[in-house]
Amino acid sequence: MTTKTNSEQSTLLVSDSPFLQEVAQQIRSYDQYGVYKSWTNELVLGPYVINKKQKRDISLEGDIDPATELRILCFYRAVASLIEKETAQLCQVIVDLNNEGFGWALVWSGRLITVCQTLRDAHRFGFDSLERLAAQGEKITQSGIEVVQRFPEVARF
Repeated sequence: MTTKTNSEQSTLLVSDSPFLQEVAQQIRSYDQYGVYKSWTNELVLGPYVINKKQKRDISLEGDIDPATELRILCFYRAVASLIEKETAQLCQVIVDLNNEGFGWALVWSGRLITVCQTLRDAHRFGFDSLERLAAQGEKITQSGIEVVQRFPEVARF
């Protein structure tokens, strides 16, 4: 099954990407009422796909939408989860954003910061396609795995 996003046909299947599967799982973990239970992974991941016009239409004034904050948190929790699976080191995540949409996301293991990303314009957090979402997530995850493999003794503290 392919997804249609922003008038283009996406060729990436969620089942082909461990990162996309993990993001969908993280989102479902926050679903207290079972709304996403019958949804496909593509539908669950739909809010991550935002084209340039849609991004321009999102106002940067006011507080960040709680749903957007949750999407950002789930993205970085998916990164942390995949780093854990690959390195067998427990990872934690913190996302700190101010009301203007600036802040950072940290993923750490023990005393080792595995991922440190500056966030800006968080109101507009999203990707052009599922392919871009997967590519960015996999890139950040691989970077975190390499850091843990380079400094395993610090990650074990």
